Amino acid sequence: MVYKTDTNELDGKRFYYSFLAGAQKIFDHYKGINKINVFPVADGDTGTNLASTMRSIIDTSIPTDNIKVTAVALADAALIGARGNSGIIFAQFLYGFSNEIPNVKNLTISDFAEVIKKAVQYAYEAIANPVEGTMISVMREWAEYVYAIKDKFLFFNELIAESYKKAMQALEDTPKKLEILARSNVVDAGAKGFVLFLEGMIDFFKHGELKRLATARNVIKVKDFEEMIHDESNITFRYCTEALIGFDTEDTANKTKLRDVIAPYGDSLVVAGSPRRLRFHIHTDNPAKLFSDIKDIGNITFKKVDDMKMQSDIVHRRKYKIALLTDSTCDLPQEIVEQYQIQVVPLTVHFKNDFYLDSLTITSDEFYKLMEKVDYNPTTSQPTYKDFTNRYNYLTSHYDQIVGIHLSEKMSGTFSNSKKAGFAVKERNQSEITVHSSNKLTAALGLIVLRAAEAIENGMQYEQLNREIERWTANTHLFVSAPTLKYMIRGGRVSAVRGFVGKLLGIQPLVTVNQEGKTEVFGKPRSTKQAMKMVIEEAARIMNGNKVWGYSISHADNQEGAAWYAREMEAITGQKPKFINFASPVLGAHVGPGVVGLGFLLE
Repeated sequence: MVYKTDTNELDGKRFYYSFLAGAQKIFDHYKGINKINVFPVADGDTGTNLASTMRSIIDTSIPTDNIKVTAVALADAALIGARGNSGIIFAQFLYGFSNEIPNVKNLTISDFAEVIKKAVQYAYEAIANPVEGTMISVMREWAEYVYAIKDKFLFFNELIAESYKKAMQALEDTPKKLEILARSNVVDAGAKGFVLFLEGMIDFFKHGELKRLATARNVIKVKDFEEMIHDESNITFRYCTEALIGFDTEDTANKTKLRDVIAPYGDSLVVAGSPRRLRFHIHTDNPAKLFSDIKDIGNITFKKVDDMKMQSDIVHRRKYKIALLTDSTCDLPQEIVEQYQIQVVPLTVHFKNDFYLDSLTITSDEFYKLMEKVDYNPTTSQPTYKDFTNRYNYLTSHYDQIVGIHLSEKMSGTFSNSKKAGFAVKERNQSEITVHSSNKLTAALGLIVLRAAEAIENGMQYEQLNREIERWTANTHLFVSAPTLKYMIRGGRVSAVRGFVGKLLGIQPLVTVNQEGKTEVFGKPRSTKQAMKMVIEEAARIMNGNKVWGYSISHADNQEGAAWYAREMEAITGQKPKFINFASPVLGAHVGPGVVGLGFLLE
């Protein structure tokens, strides 16, 4: 299908397809945008965030002939799917654009110029401290130029093509306005993404062909993308934190109230959206405390927390060619995660309407305090397909190959979502990605991931690593002991009748995870001491005559029990534990506080 290029009005479908063409440019070049990302933090993810934002928009928006209806749909999708500083600024620009469109079916050139000029003001108002030489200033200069030349052109294709020259000049000038860009010899990454988006729109307006959307390439290039050395001194806060919040009432005061609460927590604050629904972005060192303070302001429906120090290390001090990815049930200590640059995707824990990113927006202490206050068990959910797609897209910008290892596919959809996302990114980017189910979780999953990390450090190649992970999975064992049936009964994992009998008899559950990745009871001791002794006896029976590579211990607020297991295992194996760590709140949600998990991996 071919659309007329010499049109003096913009309808909904033409706008949507030009938007699609702009998004395609972002998809084509997100890796290059990542490589020039130095501001506000050199974490190498601006391209990934913009691509994710665009993907959310085009996946959920359906074009109509009406420009107002189409623009509102695009803006709503952008607000929901926006990621990163640039993504949220772009979403707010779209919100302003949709909000300022008069109630008409088509936009004239004059109306279009008026609307985009006002839309830029929405974007400025969303940013706590707007900085010249970034995406926002390029947007402004482009919009002001469109407004200035609006009466000189009869057709949209001519107007957009002419205005692009101004956008290019504004982009080239960003290093003159922002010192960190000049030092790094790059243009602003977010601004580059916006100009690429305009290039895609121009291509559609010039040719009007939908078939060109999948194959469009640069109309004009600023510079070829190349690996840069960036200034890393601008990471003042560690975590890039975002959320989407809905409100029961439509009140313009909601934005001010939210901004006032979160502003003291960090910098790079952006609050975008409407009086009924807001999206915020901030860099902070304490996302858990931040979310605790805002949980009663509105209904939080989305959270994202990215470790910018880890991202910066990957961009500037990447240790290996193979990326290793896992999930938050691995229970690996932070120092091991940082040492081997392991990517950890969080599951979520839900207390009815409140939800938390595992180990990121809730600490173990806070989790168990909450458990004691409620008369129900919290629930858990796996990361989404999109969560994994975003992570894999980011990693393909910086690594040759990616290996994922997750908790048992029989316990969660985490592995399935990761595998599907990995396959999609692999096909789209022609990358090497392999995803494994560990058939385990907690301390045992952590052991497998740690062994893979050490193998990568020692130079093991991708193909051999994937074969070895399958072997290590088969050689890994896990035993879990819980001091009470209370939480299993409350969560429905043990029937109330059986639980009552169990309490009368003093039975404490002992659980193992079999080679198929399913849990099964292997003992019914009547005291904590007997339970711990049975675990050690069963572990010794399995290890008899087999060399042990290592063992690890996870515990839910039971350091004394963890220390006892460590002493007993050291006596048997002659080894110190690979790690002892707090169990993920996800494990605690299923079995409650006091649980101890013992994992060991045979050589």
